[in-house]
Amino acid sequence: MATQHFSSALPVPAVSPAYPMAKPGYGKRTVPGQQPRTRDDFCLLPTRERYVAGFVDHLPDGAAMSVKQLAKQLPLYGQQAIGTALKALSVAGHLRRVRCSVGAGDETRWVFRTFWSRTAHDNEWWNTYLATENATQTAAPAPHTAPAPPWIPAEEPPQPARPENPPSAEQGSAPTAVPQQRTPPQAPDTEAAPPTRESTPSPAYLALARLGRDDHRLGLSADDCTTLEPLATQWLDRGVTTDYLSNALKAGLPAQVDSPVGLIRRRLIDKLPPRLPATANTPTGTPTPTRRLLVECTDCGRPGQPEALPDGLCRPCHQTHTTGGQPSPDPTQIAAVKAHMANLRDLLKPV
Repeated sequence: MATQHFSSALPVPAVSPAYPMAKPGYGKRTVPGQQPRTRDDFCLLPTRERYVAGFVDHLPDGAAMSVKQLAKQLPLYGQQAIGTALKALSVAGHLRRVRCSVGAGDETRWVFRTFWSRTAHDNEWWNTYLATENATQTAAPAPHTAPAPPWIPAEEPPQPARPENPPSAEQGSAPTAVPQQRTPPQAPDTEAAPPTRESTPSPAYLALARLGRDDHRLGLSADDCTTLEPLATQWLDRGVTTDYLSNALKAGLPAQVDSPVGLIRRRLIDKLPPRLPATANTPTGTPTPTRRLLVECTDCGRPGQPEALPDGLCRPCHQTHTTGGQPSPDPTQIAAVKAHMANLRDLLKPV
């Protein structure tokens, strides 16, 4: 039966030599312990999922795994169909999308990876593997962050231009000396303080300004960034990083955004993270690790701990998947409908 099912599948397309690779640290990451490929791989999956799985399995590590790039290479299916297939592969135990924090201090960045396994695994296996991966990254020494520099400049294009205001004699200094280059001209010349303050936007303003570069649907004007800056600052005041803020604003965007400023304002208000207890009083305790790993919902992109995302899906998406796309009825709404129908019956009774 498995052989007969496999014979009806579409042939796996060859990977184009021009298939794009993700930035260093991003993209596909194959888990260890893979068995050799056979004709029966993915034979229990539906035709579309088997087709997509066969293609992904042949991609090299580091290949781009976005729905858009996969749809370009697989013309038989559109982006929505590819996204649905990836969700099914996540439920089947072949992949998990994760966000991993790398770097230290102000240079902490999120990298996005898709862990792939030719052999399907259950939730317990994935939770154990991701916990091990998280512990390995948390315990890694500081020099382990050396691979980060190739992509850090691409993530921060405005920073090389900032030293143009001070004298150019120190342009050959290390990147860590850039903040010191901005401060000396301000100290002796107090009259130049207001212009310098205006030319140095806040981290919240910069995070909002970069949204349009990451996704054209979220392009904001300078006035929009100034208007939304207080709301974004509330996020940073609650201990989140600018990358966390940007990722929360970009996750699960609709196909078309008519009002970027309205959408971002709504998300800044609705998704405001909770205020955690201050950690300043516990410096001698166990420090919070600078690196951590979060699983990302394969459907909507919501991040969370591996245990909170069974089958790689957040609870709302998992509930929608298990109920066949039909959300479970709300008991409050059921009671309201019953009361309304009883009221109508009373009105229809003859006097």
